[in-house]
Amino acid sequence: MKIDIILAGVGGQGILSIATILGAAALENNLYLKQAEVHGMSQRGGDVQSTLRISSEPIASDLAAKASVDMIVSLEPMEALRYLPWLKPEGRIVTNTVPFVNIPNYPEMAVIESELAALPAVTSFDMDAVAKEVASARCANMVLLGAASPWIGITSEAIEHAIATVFAAKGEKIVEMNIAAYRAGREKATAL
Repeated sequence: MKIDIILAGVGGQGILSIATILGAAALENNLYLKQAEVHGMSQRGGDVQSTLRISSEPIASDLAAKASVDMIVSLEPMEALRYLPWLKPEGRIVTNTVPFVNIPNYPEMAVIESELAALPAVTSFDMDAVAKEVASARCANMVLLGAASPWIGITSEAIEHAIATVFAAKGEKIVEMNIAAYRAGREKATAL
């Protein structure tokens, strides 16, 4: 088992929580893990990116080479496109369709949608709406994790256990909301 993932989004969306959960699930399954993060601007709505490399064999480097990443997982559609040079030709993008317009020259959504549509493997939908429907808008990151989970190679049970562990200190209600959002995202992605 080997997968390289770029997690992308904007500060405050919960990208680093996804990285923490996937890391915990990987370690629980005795997998090797390397992680590198860029989050210096996260407090000001800047881009946040985390590279996760998960494997059943030892991993030499924290970073993945260009054109080698298996999946880009993003809570913001333009941020998904930002990392295209790292995606394998047959790689998959899983992204929210709701933009986070934090710059004055944000591209037109029609342009972003067109670029995503031209790619071979894209799973995209309004993850904010799914989160609001089943839990809370703050759980959109767990909807995203659920949507990406069918292609990650770690069991759903292990990911749910990691969600419960990571959010345990916030109480059972928060754990239940995040697991519900995760399951809703997984269900929606597999139905597309």
